Amino acid sequence: MTSASRLFSRVPLVLAILASLGLQAQAQPAATAPIQELNAGLLQVMRAGKATPFQARMASLTPVVQRSFDLELILRNSVGPRFAGFSADQKAALLDSFTQFTVASYVANFDALAGMSFEILPNLRQAGADTVVPSRIVTGGAEAAKLDYVVHPSADGFQIADVLLDGSISRVAVQRSDFRALVTGNDPGPLIAMLRSKVASFAAGGRS
Repeated sequence: MTSASRLFSRVPLVLAILASLGLQAQAQPAATAPIQELNAGLLQVMRAGKATPFQARMASLTPVVQRSFDLELILRNSVGPRFAGFSADQKAALLDSFTQFTVASYVANFDALAGMSFEILPNLRQAGADTVVPSRIVTGGAEAAKLDYVVHPSADGFQIADVLLDGSISRVAVQRSDFRALVTGNDPGPLIAMLRSKVASFAAGGRS
């Protein structure tokens, strides 16, 4: 085979590699979209501040959280195999309580702007079908908190499936430890009660 023939024989392989790189380049900005939307929603809530009633801030942030996070997947992973044994009504009630808990925890912990800003960092990395998006929260005069978002493709586009504090502490893993202790048999009632209690605590000024 001549050198020219060898070169042309590699063209399909080269084109396939370039196409793959192009798809990865397109996926990476798309993977940051839920984090960008969440950050924008949090900034809006912080600008509103405590002068705005807690429930009003929750109402503002709820659709943002529902779009940004795959809440049902996170809940299922947190509860474990027993989730499949719940009735449709139990799953709906639990998901509603978990959604309110997730939103309320953000509203309680992000209640004032105070020079805070969010940065999405470069060097996204793949973890199987998921994309890990590094970011940090910068507060004036304080050390930045590092957050990695695990994002996966879903029927509704890219959504957050987990949050890693300092790149290693999984929010899902922490919730798994707490949630599974409250679920016995096929009764999510104690977990629902705990989530509702937490929401009430956050509304009264508590923090997670």
